[in-house]
Amino acid sequence: MLNRARRLLFLGLALAFPAFAPAMAQTLDTIKQSKTIRIGYITDEKPFSFKKADGSPAGYTIDLCRRIADEVGHNVSGLKKEYVETTLADGFGAVENGKVDLLCGATTINLERRESVDFSQPVFLTGASALLRRDSPDYLQVLFLDKQPVSAVDLKSPAQSSIGVRAGTTTGATLRDAIGPDVPQTRIVDFATHEDGLKALEDRRIDAYFADRALLIGLADRANNRSALELGSRLFTHEPYGIAVRRDDSTFRLLVDRTLTDFYTSNDFPKLLKTYFGAEAPALRSEIMMQSIPE
Repeated sequence: MLNRARRLLFLGLALAFPAFAPAMAQTLDTIKQSKTIRIGYITDEKPFSFKKADGSPAGYTIDLCRRIADEVGHNVSGLKKEYVETTLADGFGAVENGKVDLLCGATTINLERRESVDFSQPVFLTGASALLRRDSPDYLQVLFLDKQPVSAVDLKSPAQSSIGVRAGTTTGATLRDAIGPDVPQTRIVDFATHEDGLKALEDRRIDAYFADRALLIGLADRANNRSALELGSRLFTHEPYGIAVRRDDSTFRLLVDRTLTDFYTSNDFPKLLKTYFGAEAPALRSEIMMQSIPE
């Protein structure tokens, strides 16, 4: 209750006295004037952000953004949530240009992106890996599944081998580093969406699909023949996900982080993790709590 009262006092002061810090409180000023908080979301990043059958947005990160919006709503009477569908390529520009207040999805925090936007504290931790068919080339089995090669032939790439990756993500460069000297023999194919990559894998147009492992789990579950696929066990990156917000607005970012910290320590957080990640929820909670910002 004390933490809740402190946050409400902080938010009330930020909204009531914007003249004391016009640059820092610009997001809250805009929300107060319009009585609308704009939540940007990326539709093909299940279970983090996606569209339900009725067209409404859903997902783990969407639910976190809704909690942030509810926190703002305690001091903005009649606050409305406006959901803005966007893409990964356009989402950061939408935040930077003030078209959305929160960007929700499977969005990796990195220094390059922080040149144009800011981020909340981490909301999830994962790493890049691959989804393969069980009959994918042996060298990919060695590379992504940490299988021991039977012979030197297992380490070589066949001439027509292809690996898919979603265009515009941070994983493309990681993939090129991972396959190292086999780059000339391995074709990297860009896809507009993760669903397109999954279809290409199942249609045998590519031999593996490379993305953040958390996303690959969801893709595998939506495959036509799950038993024909294998999920990579080796992680090639450390990928902390965050909610993107506008730069140079520390007041709003602080509100976001305080809301997340409070939620992480509540009884509702493990329930949310279980909803989207099942049996992995306890381990995920421990990882997120290790990276969270204390009150």
